Amino acid sequence: MNSSIFGYLTAFHSIVEEGSIAGASRKLEIAPPSISQSLKLLEQHIGLPLFNRTTRRMELTEAGVHLYESTKDIIKSLSSAVESTQDLKNTPSGVVRMTIPRVAYWLILKPHFAEFCRRYPNVQLEIAIDDGTVDILKENFDVGIRFGDKVAENMVAKKLLNPIRLGVYGSSDYFTQHKMPKKLSDLHDHRLINFRFTTSNRLFPLTLSEKGQDVSVEMPTSFVANNLEVVMDAIREGLGIGRVFEPVVAQQADKENFVPVLEKYWKSFPPMYLYYLQHNQKPARVRALIDFLLEKAELGL
Repeated sequence: MNSSIFGYLTAFHSIVEEGSIAGASRKLEIAPPSISQSLKLLEQHIGLPLFNRTTRRMELTEAGVHLYESTKDIIKSLSSAVESTQDLKNTPSGVVRMTIPRVAYWLILKPHFAEFCRRYPNVQLEIAIDDGTVDILKENFDVGIRFGDKVAENMVAKKLLNPIRLGVYGSSDYFTQHKMPKKLSDLHDHRLINFRFTTSNRLFPLTLSEKGQDVSVEMPTSFVANNLEVVMDAIREGLGIGRVFEPVVAQQADKENFVPVLEKYWKSFPPMYLYYLQHNQKPARVRALIDFLLEKAELGL
C-alpha cells in the first residue's frame, strides 16, 4: 500500500467529519489546496469518486460511505497510537471527554474532579451527564461510567463503586400529614415524585424487591422531573414520595429530613464501572484520568 495513504485517509475523514475542505483545513492546520490534493490522489488511487460535489455541500458517494465506515475505527486507532507515543515525552494535555449518569457525578466525580483539574492543569476535562446507554466510540467519548449491567462486552471495565441501593423517601413534614406505609399496597394511598430519562423520554418505573423478586408498583404521580436535584427538592417540599440513591441522600446537609420508606423492599443496583474501548492506545491525558479515578476507588474515597 502507498505509504501516503494514511495521510490521504486522515484528510478524507476530516472532510467527512467537518463537512467541508475548509473545515478539514482548520482541524488539521493544513492549507485547503493540500487537503484538496490529498482527496484527489485518494480518489485516483481507489479509482472512484468519494464525494458528490455541489456549490453548497459535499455528499459522500456509495464508495465514500463504504470507505469511511470501513476505515474509521482503524484511523482512530492509528491516530491514538501515534498520539499516545508522542505523549510519552509530554505532560498530559488536551481534551478528555467523559460520559456519566447523574448518580455517578454525585458519588464519584463531584468530590474529586476539581482535584484532577488542579493536578493536570493542561488537561481540559469535558463531562457529559447522560442517564442513557452511550456508545462511546460512536459519540467520540474517551471513557464512561455506568452500572455494571450497562457495560458492553467490547469494553474494558474497572470497578469504581460497590452496589448501591435506590432508596424511597418522604420528608419529615410529609409524614406529619400522611401515614407511613407499612406494606407495598399502602403505596397506592400516596403520590409518586417520578423521574423522566432525558435520552429515552420514558418515566422511571417504580420497581421494588420482595423476597429477591422484582415487584412493579403503580402509584398516582404528583410531580415529574429529569433532574436528581429537582426530585430531591420535591421530596423536601412534601409533594409525595420519591426515589434517590441511598449514598446521595447521605451526602445531603439535611439528610435527616429524608425519611426512609419500606426500606426492606429497596432494590440494589450493580457496581459502577469505569469503561473504555479495549485494544486501544490511550493518550497520556486519558490514562491520567483513568489512573486518577482508580486511585480514588482503591482508597475508598
